[in-house]
Parts: sequence; C-alpha cells; structure tokens
Amino acid sequence: MTISNPLPDYENPPVIEVVCGIFFESIDALLAPHLGLLWEKFRAEYPECQEVAPLFPQIEKMNGPSVFKPELTDRPPLPRVWFVHSNGTGIIQVQRDAFLHNWKKVRPEDDYPRYGKVMEMFRDRLSTFESFLDSSKLGTITPIQYEMTYVNHILHGEGWERLEDIGEVFPDFCWRSNSQRFLPPPEAMDWRTNFLLPDRAGRLRVRVRHGKRKSDDKQVVILESTVRGIQEDRSRQAMWRWFDLAREWIVRGFADLTGQSVQTRVWRRKA
Repeated sequence: MTISNPLPDYENPPVIEVVCGIFFESIDALLAPHLGLLWEKFRAEYPECQEVAPLFPQIEKMNGPSVFKPELTDRPPLPRVWFVHSNGTGIIQVQRDAFLHNWKKVRPEDDYPRYGKVMEMFRDRLSTFESFLDSSKLGTITPIQYEMTYVNHILHGEGWERLEDIGEVFPDFCWRSNSQRFLPPPEAMDWRTNFLLPDRAGRLRVRVRHGKRKSDDKQVVILESTVRGIQEDRSRQAMWRWFDLAREWIVRGFADLTGQSVQTRVWRRKA
C-alpha cells in the first residue's frame, strides 16, 4: 500500500542515524583474510577499521513472533567488521551473513543527507561488496531479510521539559497528571509497539525511550523506528522497492506518532 500524498518533510528533522542492511545466507567461504582485501576496496574513503561482536539477525515471521537466527557453520566465527568513513559519518558493516551501511550524525553541523543520498551510498557500497565476492569466487548473496532503521533524538526543551510532558510530543502516550494519583511522575520510560506492513512485506517496530546524549549528557527522548522483512520477489528491483516502502512507513509513522505542534515549531514541517 503506497499513499499518493507527498511524504512529510522537515527543515530540521531530529534524525541522527539511518541504517540500511541486508541479511543473507551465510557465505562460509568468506574468511578473515578476505575482509582485509575487501577493506582495500573502501579504504580511501573508509580509512578506519574496527572489530565488533557479530549481529544475530532478528527474522520477522508474519504469522508469529520474530526469531533470532544464529550463524550455523562449521567454520570458526568471524567478527563483524566496521569500515569507518574519514569524517566519521559513514560505517560499512560486514559479516558472513550481513552487509549494512550507517549514516550517523557526529557533529552538530552534520546535516542529514536525505533518503536519496543514504540509499545511493548503500547501493554503491553493496555493489562493491558483491563485485568483490564475485571476483574472489566466494559466492553470491541469497537474501533472507532487509532492514532499515531511523534513530531520532528529541532533545530536552524541544517540546518537552519533564517526562510527564511526553504527551505533547507523542499524543498516543500521555501521562495523566492530577493530584489524586498514587504514582509520582515517571523517572524513565521505554515504550514499544509493532505495526504490520501490507502484503506481508514486513513489520515496523517503534521504540520510544528516555536517555542521555553521549556527547554532552543532555537528556533526550530517543525514537527508534525499524522495518524488517522481505517479499517473495527477491530481485534487486523488488529489493529497492521494499526499501522505498520501508522508508515511507517510517516517515509517515513518525508524523502519525508525533504531535503537530512540535512538528511545526521545532522540526519546521514543510509538507
């Protein structure tokens, strides 16, 4: 289901990270030395390399709860490798059964490059990875799930001063303040909910929680929206359409869940 109305747009969106990824059947021939050779393909733009713990994909089941898929292979486990962009805003993530690309806001002046640019970076880096697999005769990608995540930071003072004001930002999650209540105002919150996409294409998972920004310890409300899923058509054309659909659900879901006042005053909604 695609809505014909233009997507909501903002001059000052609170997005601080976007992740696009594809999970696939394990490529057992991919070994640690190959990751070093792969890095050479990206090293001019991504000069820093890090090892982190591997991801275990959360596979969405449209007829039941999601399941975590462990890596089942006779080979020793490989770490997940990060290739970090020279300006810090881009991260390529690679492991035997996953390839992801992150855009991250690192400095206050870093502007969100918008969806078209984010997808262009993901498509280009994925194409380089697939060309490397082909030229190294390591195998091909057999997708089992796609994933897109948007992370938003709603800073203290941007529509809320105390957690009991949260209904001003998220009208569906309103704290009922009155003198007769037994419970005091909340000191923290962590709210989660799920929405099914049409035609069994996936599931939108939304999480709203209270936290602090690492850079300055300033209080924030973190809105994380993740769409995971896949369709019967596993072609690349269908894959890019799936990401367009995921982005539409994240963007329209953001507008649906947040208050009109904060959209206009703080994020300066244009459409």
